[in-house]
Amino acid sequence: MKRSFHAHILTFLETEIVPRYDRFDAGHGRDHVHAVMHSAEKLAQFYPDVDETMLQVAAAYHDVGLERGREHHHSDSAAIMRADLRLRQWFSEAEIHLMADAAEDHRASAKREPRTIYGRLLAEADRQIDPRTVVLRAMQYTRTHFPDYTEEQQWQRLLEHMQNKYAEGGYLRLWIPESDNATRLANLRALIADTSRLRSLFNSLLPHI
Repeated sequence: MKRSFHAHILTFLETEIVPRYDRFDAGHGRDHVHAVMHSAEKLAQFYPDVDETMLQVAAAYHDVGLERGREHHHSDSAAIMRADLRLRQWFSEAEIHLMADAAEDHRASAKREPRTIYGRLLAEADRQIDPRTVVLRAMQYTRTHFPDYTEEQQWQRLLEHMQNKYAEGGYLRLWIPESDNATRLANLRALIADTSRLRSLFNSLLPHI
């Protein structure tokens, strides 16, 4: 289901919201938000009662809270969306709160599951589980936030991050059965278990961060 103003709203997102991602680390730039928006659009096809336009808005805003730092970026993204008066020309207060809740619930390390189907779809869309992309984004984050790390320190941080988030027992959870993320996660876990193969990928990506 799309709004009659769908194209106009997408133009607003591309000109006013997406450019804000240019300020963030390489793993959370325009490529990331566009990937999440595209993935959310694909997943929405399995849920005809979902308002695709609202889902696209939630996806576009989901990481803008990084402007205020990483620790609370999910709740800051929700607060920014609720405070953006421009959205009120297209959406009711209840709809804005629904989209903001979805943005707040997207974080992989959240202690509770998303409250709505919008939150579950957005959280799933944010799980960009391509092994090369996952490793590259983690390395880019380390380079941005820990620029003085040696190569060995970067490697150790990558190992810790992969184990904590993606390995068996990690905190990442999947929410949408129609997604292909389960297969992708299994492939990533096989890579994590093969330390020599993971190190080879790490070495190959070092010149690109």
